[in-house]
Amino acid sequence: MKRLACAAMVLGLAVLAPVRYGRAAEAGSESGASQEKEPSEIWKWANFALLAGGLGYLVAKNAPAFFAARSKRIVQDMTDAGKLRAEAEARVADVDLRLANLESEIAALRCESQAQIAAEAERLKVHAASEIARIQELAEREIEAAGKTARTQLRRFTAHLAIDLAQRKLEARMTPETQDGLVRGFVQDLGNPPSGAHRN
Repeated sequence: MKRLACAAMVLGLAVLAPVRYGRAAEAGSESGASQEKEPSEIWKWANFALLAGGLGYLVAKNAPAFFAARSKRIVQDMTDAGKLRAEAEARVADVDLRLANLESEIAALRCESQAQIAAEAERLKVHAASEIARIQELAEREIEAAGKTARTQLRRFTAHLAIDLAQRKLEARMTPETQDGLVRGFVQDLGNPPSGAHRN
């Protein structure tokens, strides 16, 4: 790059040199100071040939390396771009594959969730049936126990009623004469023990 910059400077000086000489000659003729002639056409062509030869030498010397490096860089950039393109295409293909598999995965997840929901519903149904059976069994036991308790209480109540009724009937039949007769019979029984008692 430095050599190319130097070549460009030399080319600029070569282009500006004839223009300077021409202007200087024109300025001298107009002022009338010294009547110098313009450089002849030969010197102009010689200057141009020298400049063109120098530029040609510099270009011939530096251009192949410059263009080789430039070509190498372009080839490297193209290779890198190809790699990047291949990587991008691989990523796109991977994304497309994932998107294609996504639908089947969603369908599989949907089927699996439906199966889990059905299994959970069946489990809840079985659990509810067992709970209902257990509650019914407990209720039957409690009803049976309450029935036994009620029957026992009813028997006691009936027995008390019978005793009260019998007591009332006895009290209604018991007169003072009857009471005296019972007391006398009891006393006689005490005074006359049974025959089996004397033998013993």
